[in-house]
Amino acid sequence: MRSKFKDEHPFEKRKGEAERIRQKYPDRIPVICEKADRTDIPTIDKKKYLVPSDLTVGQFVYVIRKRIKLAPEKAIFIFVDEVLPPTAQLMSAIYDEHKCVPVLSFVSYVRLTSTHSSDRDEDGFLYVSYSGENTFGSR
Repeated sequence: MRSKFKDEHPFEKRKGEAERIRQKYPDRIPVICEKADRTDIPTIDKKKYLVPSDLTVGQFVYVIRKRIKLAPEKAIFIFVDEVLPPTAQLMSAIYDEHKCVPVLSFVSYVRLTSTHSSDRDEDGFLYVSYSGENTFGSR
């Protein structure tokens, strides 16, 4: 999924903001949450979140449900890099898993968890998407 947030904000601005956030709040994770393409679930009113490191995916899903005022009988799924993370996993663990580690040069990166780059980018944000359908699958 292509991030609208990335399209709207230049890389250097995003990176600077994420660095300031991490310096000021080292125990928090900067998250960009966007609605997945082709889903009939409501659009969220805010994209940027600063979540505690010890927040679980399940707790984050609860926050998103409340923000979009989703009825209890409706399903919602959160994806990181088009993968459904375990509900009990900490957001900080997901953030750490999806780092880009420099190898040999600043241009060449090795992914720790996958070959996609739609999750935590070099800008320092963790990118998640939400959908009313389990469209991508699970780990």
